[in-house]
Amino acid sequence: MVEESLGLDPFSEHLFVFCNRRRDRVKILYWERNGFCLWAKRLERQRFHWPKGIEAVLTISGQQLNWLLDGYDSSRRKPHKRLCYSSLL
Repeated sequence: MVEESLGLDPFSEHLFVFCNRRRDRVKILYWERNGFCLWAKRLERQRFHWPKGIEAVLTISGQQLNWLLDGYDSSRRKPHKRLCYSSLL
């Protein structure tokens, strides 16, 4: 997808961040020396505040990526609520 749809080099030093339609899951793909790494995060209750109107490629800083993953909504100026669980069962 990175190479064919976006026309970018998947072996570059960039992180490629994808979000699903429901905006409750994010995947990050990147190449590290001898293989691809895939990192995923799924939210239990909230949604990621994905930039609106973005159809293809958007370049953001490392800090902006951290804000996105923390659920920071720049229009509301606050992150996702913290959830605390004691068990997975």
